[in-house]
Amino acid sequence: MAKVELTPLRSWDDFFPGSERFAKPDFNDMARWGNRVVSNLLYYQTNYLVLAVAVFLIVGFMNPLGMFTAMAVVTAVFLGSLWAGDNKAAINNFKRQNPTTFVIVVVVVSYFVMTLLGSVTVFMTAITLPLILILIHASFRLRNMKNKLENKMELAGLKRSPMGLLLEALDQQEENLLKIQNLIEAKLKE
Repeated sequence: MAKVELTPLRSWDDFFPGSERFAKPDFNDMARWGNRVVSNLLYYQTNYLVLAVAVFLIVGFMNPLGMFTAMAVVTAVFLGSLWAGDNKAAINNFKRQNPTTFVIVVVVVSYFVMTLLGSVTVFMTAITLPLILILIHASFRLRNMKNKLENKMELAGLKRSPMGLLLEALDQQEENLLKIQNLIEAKLKE
């Protein structure tokens, strides 16, 4: 298995060229559209990370008090839930038996406290705006041969990246490529 590495930052000309490199996705063929999105997420993951951090910082600079309050609330609720999970047996058992539900409860409590303090809009904008921009770019950006080659190497297990691991955890990889990856891993073990 290859070591996990962050992909290189793609040049601006490659990431956001003229309109000839963008096209409306075929919403009738969900598999093809999904493949385009996954391929672009893998290929441009470092560019997307930079974009997300930039938007997060811009929103934070526009309303620093709201952003600080929201981050403090999320951090406090998260640390409080960790403390409660370690020190209260009932909460610890609930956390072990229902980890997804526990995370959802932490998110909902954070949301309500941020709503009371009036900073939920700022924080949600800082989180959702980059995600929307990334989804739009990944949906409309056409793939090139270099993109396709890099993705085949990632999906075959010859290269590993944080986005590849995230997509794998979300079960968003193509079945055929997973079969190829399993075949290659079996051959490498022999």
